[in-house]
Amino acid sequence: MTRIIFTVLFLLALAPRLPAQPKEEVIYPRAAAPAGATAAVESRRLNSSLLLAAAALAAAGGWWLWQKRHSSVRAGPAGARRLAIVDSRPLGSRQYLVVADYDGRKFLLGVCPGSIAMLTPLDGTSPPPK
Repeated sequence: MTRIIFTVLFLLALAPRLPAQPKEEVIYPRAAAPAGATAAVESRRLNSSLLLAAAALAAAGGWWLWQKRHSSVRAGPAGARRLAIVDSRPLGSRQYLVVADYDGRKFLLGVCPGSIAMLTPLDGTSPPPK
């Protein structure tokens, strides 16, 4: 405990003495700015305003594109999709059999890395000619 008191007293003894503050603070007028300084300030204000307007325009454009992408136009006029993948089975080596439903009709598709081929319609009609 005595060490702490001794350390505090030692630091207080070494601390520089602050000058006494004047009772009243004197305020001096600023020097008049040069003529070119006001133009530079106005130029900075214009640049920051243009930057803010560009950022707002970019945000509005991004919002519009996001709304357009997620609108019901993609899903069809009534909001129901006309094309759907009903089932899929892998055959190995990135080859698949896919049952696709389009507007109530089902088709068996063969999917390979380079092509998609309709194998047969599944609604009882004859397969397409080759």
